[in-house]
Amino acid sequence: MIRAVLTDIEGTTSSIAFVKDVLFPYARRHIAGFVKQHAADPDVRSLLDEAAAGAGGPLDDDAVIRQLIAWMDEDRKVAALKALQGMIWEAGYRQGDFTGHIYEDAADKLREWHEAGVRLYVFSSGSVPAQKLLFGYSEAGDLTPLFSGHFDTRTGAKREAGSYRAIARQIGLPAEEILFLSDSIEELDAARAAGLHTIQLDRDGNAPESGHRRVQSFRVIDLSIRG
Repeated sequence: MIRAVLTDIEGTTSSIAFVKDVLFPYARRHIAGFVKQHAADPDVRSLLDEAAAGAGGPLDDDAVIRQLIAWMDEDRKVAALKALQGMIWEAGYRQGDFTGHIYEDAADKLREWHEAGVRLYVFSSGSVPAQKLLFGYSEAGDLTPLFSGHFDTRTGAKREAGSYRAIARQIGLPAEEILFLSDSIEELDAARAAGLHTIQLDRDGNAPESGHRRVQSFRVIDLSIRG
């Protein structure tokens, strides 16, 4: 019996295009100004120092900015970068510069599962604050009350089975009672290796054969049918 659903965001609950064409360019345009304006803030300073250390040594703020932009262009999953992006996006959401995209079928099904007592969690490479902003300022309204918890790459890499074992321990359920939803075959493979059930979201219907059950919409997912 599935008692919890763990979901990815990009390509699963939300459009990849929203992240690629809206969120990432917005953060890239604003990163330099944000760092210069908030560098003295303790939380920001800590992340800048973490980014500098990750780049191999002491760097001044201009060099850190250049490194952050390079990581963005390389689509690197660096925790400090993701956290800083989340801070920038928060301003954008609050100012109404954009709203979080979520597929209608995903929003409807998440509400249905929540009402049925299924515990819902998110695991994304985006930082936990960024996840909460996307769902909190979504086109479908504030969906954050639906979720029991959020996980990002500080828990572990999304393509490593150990990350999913750690999540199962934190959730407090046996792995076989958790269903993981994602569009990424590598992530699904890792979750399956950890003992979770899996379903692949193939929204365009053209993903390669993966060995995981594939669906194009949340609407057809039945939690009594194991992935």
